[in-house]
Amino acid sequence: MEKVLDSNAAEHAAPSLAEIEAAAGTLAGRIVATPVAALASDRIRAHLPPDAQVAIKLELFQHAGSFKARAALLHVDRLDDKARRRGVTAVSAGNHALAVSWAACRGGVSAKVVMPRTADPVRIAGCEALGGEVVLVDDVQAAFAAMEAIVEAEGRYAIHPFEGRTTALGTATCGLELMRQLPALEAVVVPIGGGGLIAGMSTAIKQIAPACRVIGVEPEGADSMHRSFAAGSPQAIAKVATIADSLGAPFALPYSFGLARAHVDELVRIDDDAMTMAMALLYDALKIAAEPAAAAATAALMGPLYERLAGRRIGVIACGSNIGEGAFADYVGRGRALL
Repeated sequence: MEKVLDSNAAEHAAPSLAEIEAAAGTLAGRIVATPVAALASDRIRAHLPPDAQVAIKLELFQHAGSFKARAALLHVDRLDDKARRRGVTAVSAGNHALAVSWAACRGGVSAKVVMPRTADPVRIAGCEALGGEVVLVDDVQAAFAAMEAIVEAEGRYAIHPFEGRTTALGTATCGLELMRQLPALEAVVVPIGGGGLIAGMSTAIKQIAPACRVIGVEPEGADSMHRSFAAGSPQAIAKVATIADSLGAPFALPYSFGLARAHVDELVRIDDDAMTMAMALLYDALKIAAEPAAAAATAALMGPLYERLAGRRIGVIACGSNIGEGAFADYVGRGRALL
């Protein structure tokens, strides 16, 4: 498959390894080089592919609690003086809003973030604590419309949650970092919301280790990338229905879809119960407090990838975790009851 979306337009090209390394250099010392941990405890190993060596990259230890900080900081870095005066805006169920609020605060610009009313109160409070102005709307679809209205009325620079070359460069640094930490990986399992994380990570991974399989994971109730791969073009879903609100993008978009289509080997789906079971195992075995999205890649190893990845060296991504203790306890309790 082609590695660029439009060979006549540099801004549409897949990031090169040199560009990804340069972005990583720009971020060095300002983002967390998140650690990896072996999923080797007997308590969890029995649920993972037989004889596999599995390690989890803990992006939930990142600034603002998720991988989103990487691209958000790159976006703020690239603002010109006029854009800095007007500030930034974003739409998010929480993690992206937190990252944009954090990056804007660090960069000395204002942020106005649009979130659904159903967002975890911990996330809303977190944005406000970082200086972000929060606008609450009824749902994710309404949030995108509200962000566009803010751009029109105030001239703010919109930092998209998953689309665009700067976003892909940011997420690609996570892939670069992982492959430097674990250079012998045979497969990497990445959760998918809108596709920004897997677009960038897969682009980096395939340039470093072409034989390493990149596998994307979506909730059954938010499978826009599955539908897009099947149709050969970005698709939307009528309704998002999953507890993994961080993976609840209602549509795919051309740039991230194109990178994913070029570099991702396989997609799988998981249900909400699988994520709660993985949350319970990660907490009980490693005391990792993962939100549903952060447990999605581990859930895929426990289910659809259990047999296919037996005996492999595998990396999974805990993409982030911003969840209130009440919701976390409810999900973990539900997961324990299902194990």
